[in-house]
Amino acid sequence: MQRTLAVAALLVGLIGTAGAVPAGQPAALEALALCRDAEHLAGAAQRASLERGLELATAAVAADDRDAAAHFATFCALGRLVQLRGLDLLHPFEALRALGELDAAVRLAPDDADVLAAKGATLMRLPRLLGGDPREGREWLRRALARDPHHCAASRYLAAAEAPRGRDDDLRLPDDC
Repeated sequence: MQRTLAVAALLVGLIGTAGAVPAGQPAALEALALCRDAEHLAGAAQRASLERGLELATAAVAADDRDAAAHFATFCALGRLVQLRGLDLLHPFEALRALGELDAAVRLAPDDADVLAAKGATLMRLPRLLGGDPREGREWLRRALARDPHHCAASRYLAAAEAPRGRDDDLRLPDDC
């Protein structure tokens, strides 16, 4: 249960990395859009958007398990639902499932900047006991920025990680962030 609580706390900070992932099925892309749009909703409307997004993403994964966008949309929707609901007896493994979906997206789209940024942010924020590795997380974020130098989420996470280490000289947020 402690591991699940830690993972749920971690997911709260990672969802901002869910952007435009590789091309996928229309249902997967719609699920990602619903997840992003839920950021600007509240209450029942937010929950309904995320639940609909999770339904679409789950169906897209079932239709094509090789669809990285579907796995990433599942990560996004589940993460936000865990954030909203907190952990309860009805959904005890949602946070762990979300991390598994992120790993699937990484396997399927290893060069996608959004997927790389999400993996990097996960490694940065996850406690070491649960597999976190800040050094490796920074490397994933650098890989994301190599693919897309204007990736706002990767830039923010890397700048935040490097500043306390006195290594933020070269790190500037892109003007459009």
